[in-house]
Amino acid sequence: MSKQILRCTVNGRAVEIACEPWHTLANVLRNDLNLTGTKIGCDMGTCGCCTVHIDGKAKLSCLTLALECQGAKIGTIEGLNEYEMHPLQKAFAECGGSQCGYCTPGFIMKSCAMLKENPEPTREEIKAGLSGNLCRCTGFMKIYDAVERAATEMREKSVPAPVKA
Repeated sequence: MSKQILRCTVNGRAVEIACEPWHTLANVLRNDLNLTGTKIGCDMGTCGCCTVHIDGKAKLSCLTLALECQGAKIGTIEGLNEYEMHPLQKAFAECGGSQCGYCTPGFIMKSCAMLKENPEPTREEIKAGLSGNLCRCTGFMKIYDAVERAATEMREKSVPAPVKA
């Protein structure tokens, strides 16, 4: 089968990419667009490292065929904030929510979508919302602390949760 053209918006920029029908969004983002912040952990949809926003919803890019995103607005960790650290990024750094950092982009993107839907989550809601993401380096407490801290800052500063797409 021959390559097909994917037309979509990534981090606010219109893109056209020739890709094979079996290419995943994760591979297209990393290999064709050089957006390596999106990680491929398990490549089976069980770890959450590859989480991006597709039309404002957190999705696993390793399980999404790139061509399914025709016309979609995609947001990656690179598009989270253009000029300064997003409150989630800052809170992860300050709270020690990332050790090796491999899972961090997925956690941040999932947290961002979660806070868009629920700007005042309880600890239990944070745990449930992030239950599909895995971290092999830390206990999850520092990650939950970071999301709580970012949620408070975002409410106080009225920072929008979604990435630009």
